[in-house]
Amino acid sequence: MSGRCFGIDLGTSGVKALAVDAGGQVLARVESGYPLSTPRPGWAEQDPEDWWRTTESALARLEREAGTPDGIGLSGQMHGLVALGDGDRVLRPAILWNDQRTAAECAEIERTVGLERLIALTGNRALTGFTAPKLVWLRHHEPDLYARITRIALPKDYVRLRLCGEHACDLADASGTLLVDVAARRWSDEVLGALEVERAWLPRLLEGPEVSGQTGAGVPVAAGAGDQAAGALGVGVDRPGPVSVALGTSGVVFAALERFVADPEARVHAFCHAVPGAWHAMGVMLSAAGSLRWLRDTIAPGAGYDELLAEAAAWPAGVEGLLFLPYLAGERTPHADPDARGAFTGLSVRHDRGALVRAVLEGVAFALRDSLDLIAGLGQPPSLGRVSGGGARGALWLQIVASVLELPLETVAVDEGAAFGAALLGGVAAGMWPDVAGAVAATVRPREVVDPIPEWVEVYRERRERFRALYPALKSVR
Repeated sequence: MSGRCFGIDLGTSGVKALAVDAGGQVLARVESGYPLSTPRPGWAEQDPEDWWRTTESALARLEREAGTPDGIGLSGQMHGLVALGDGDRVLRPAILWNDQRTAAECAEIERTVGLERLIALTGNRALTGFTAPKLVWLRHHEPDLYARITRIALPKDYVRLRLCGEHACDLADASGTLLVDVAARRWSDEVLGALEVERAWLPRLLEGPEVSGQTGAGVPVAAGAGDQAAGALGVGVDRPGPVSVALGTSGVVFAALERFVADPEARVHAFCHAVPGAWHAMGVMLSAAGSLRWLRDTIAPGAGYDELLAEAAAWPAGVEGLLFLPYLAGERTPHADPDARGAFTGLSVRHDRGALVRAVLEGVAFALRDSLDLIAGLGQPPSLGRVSGGGARGALWLQIVASVLELPLETVAVDEGAAFGAALLGGVAAGMWPDVAGAVAATVRPREVVDPIPEWVEVYRERRERFRALYPALKSVR
């Protein structure tokens, strides 16, 4: 089968765009950045026009390098709020997923809807990153602007609006608004009514590979997916069995589910998947590779990661009692506590720089195991992990993560993140593959397997219980 498809991933720091052929080969790649605004502490905003200009330029460059696409898929940062007025004019800078201004609104939503009912409907509790609290915040703090809203969009869907004139959203990304009845795969009239959100503001909902519209040149544009669902497709997690383990700045454990099921305490997210008729559960820790970068920048700013990992490898599993709690920026899974903080415990005079590095690697792995255990409790226990992200390039860290998770980990031949998954959805929309499963089977190729180390597994089982005791102990004294 011939052809090419483009995948666009609208990230927080910039756009990544790929051209992919029917065999999964990357034909061209473009990355371009744009600014982030933090007008007040805890706020994070961007100008949607920056997204569009950068995407338009990236698409033009891909066409020059790879030719006209058969289809385009969109992915991007989730939860952001783009408020649109008459003529789809942007009313204010977009409020992003990492904006923290809405704590009071989250509490209000949980009181209004009822926490148990909210989780039953949406699969989640109200978190500051989600879209619905941002809308309530606008109503409270910018009422004149709120009164002028005629439509709202998520970040990638604003790009869709500019690309093909369609106001649409996929179910995976929409699940992160807190306005979707996730089990029924539609907007929740109950939540919309309770929060007094106008149904007319919302885009039409589509499954990920459905055609949402066409460019001016007649190229079909798939509905797409939020970045985590698209990234999971890119490593072959389109069905129950394998789990995606993403070791980026944050850490994500992602599993496909055959039916909607939510953790009663919403310690993991339950969303629609980008595969039609499927769902997924996802645990998120906020400082994975970000923890290692923080340590390097703090104690060894001139050192390379290879040097630090070599020093860490000299220490045994368990680092002679040293533990690291990686809650440097608060935490989401399993604690949903923006005020959680990190710590080293068990330090002795024997511990050196390499010991600190190994403790960080192990602490992140323990936090990922928290997510894995919660996800495994919702459905089929995973058979293996498909690993991606910058942290997946370190052999020592993969050995540690495999041993803590007690799962073999597979790397993949093409590790391009959400842009690759978006391209697959664009290809299905264009008819390059018959469905998402066909796209994954044709393009995702495992590269190598990292197995757990039995001696480490025994050590980490004991250390994991000590790790889990740290958060409640430290919370009581902060």
